[in-house]
Amino acid sequence: MHKFLAPLALLLASANPAQAQGVDAIQGDVTLDNFTFASGEKLPELKIHFTALGTPQRDAKGDITNAVMILHGTGGTGKQFLQPQFADELFGSGQPLDAQKYYIILPDNIGHGGSSKPSDGLRMKFPKYDYDDMVGAQYRMLTEKLGVKKLKLILGTSMGCMHAFVWGETRPGFAEKLAPFACLPVEIAGQNRMWRALAIDAIEADPAWNGGDYKEPPAAGLRTVASLLMIAGANPLALQAQYPTRAAAEKYKDEAFARAFGRSDANDIIYQIDASRTYNPWPNLEKITVPVLWINSADDFINPSGYGITQKAAPRMPRAKFILIDASPETKGHGTHTWAKFWKDDLAKLMAQ
Repeated sequence: MHKFLAPLALLLASANPAQAQGVDAIQGDVTLDNFTFASGEKLPELKIHFTALGTPQRDAKGDITNAVMILHGTGGTGKQFLQPQFADELFGSGQPLDAQKYYIILPDNIGHGGSSKPSDGLRMKFPKYDYDDMVGAQYRMLTEKLGVKKLKLILGTSMGCMHAFVWGETRPGFAEKLAPFACLPVEIAGQNRMWRALAIDAIEADPAWNGGDYKEPPAAGLRTVASLLMIAGANPLALQAQYPTRAAAEKYKDEAFARAFGRSDANDIIYQIDASRTYNPWPNLEKITVPVLWINSADDFINPSGYGITQKAAPRMPRAKFILIDASPETKGHGTHTWAKFWKDDLAKLMAQ
């Protein structure tokens, strides 16, 4: 019930969640005591679930020296990165994030997966978390519970991309390198905020939602959310090429909708989408001085390439390289970020710096 729509979170069901490229994945939970949110709300205990690959290496002082953190998108979980299109390209021997070399941490962020979230019981009384809270929880997980005081890399996709920019500004240098994929370092506004608000409005307008205390899932609202996200996560060029007739397009639409609809908790969705409301790294981009590999794709509905934002933002980060992946029938729309074949060579160059 807690998986989000596939086009946005890219939770494809074909991978073995226990392994990636033959490397065992360890599941763990940490509890952060007395967690205070930016809103002033508090939880006596905040649980963060994580998946880990590889083995920590320590220096003479006992500090971990090989940690990498990878951050998922809205509605996703750390386990999504064990899917073949990501793990089989990155975590194997000699690959850019070789799990024999790096200690790879894949957290489920607040409100997602196995971490604390509204559907655990508090519903709409759950604290109104935002991206700063999510990054703060990641920091406490690393430093207080996992013994990580420095990261070799933060790689983030979609929402995780935005988290990477927040990390770069609020904790400069904690990560030696940043790889934000599929986002823009500006306030969530314009079309991006509109489709998010429309999705939230659809759930809250459904009488079955009942202020979050619903007896049965608000199906009409969830149907609208699924429809919006199906379009937001798609590659129109690929859809036109693969489904060139009305009948083919509608058949695919019905199949894709059936796979996605009803798999999400309504209150969790509201929180996940609205968590971006305070995000705005634009004023402080100059604080990001570590090497940055920033990659977007030209077929991304959520982060269109024609805004002119990337051309203004990249020069403000002195060691940033921006790459725009051309649209093709093979790219995946917003989800291109999770298909490592499109960018793994660039990541390898970043790691070699």
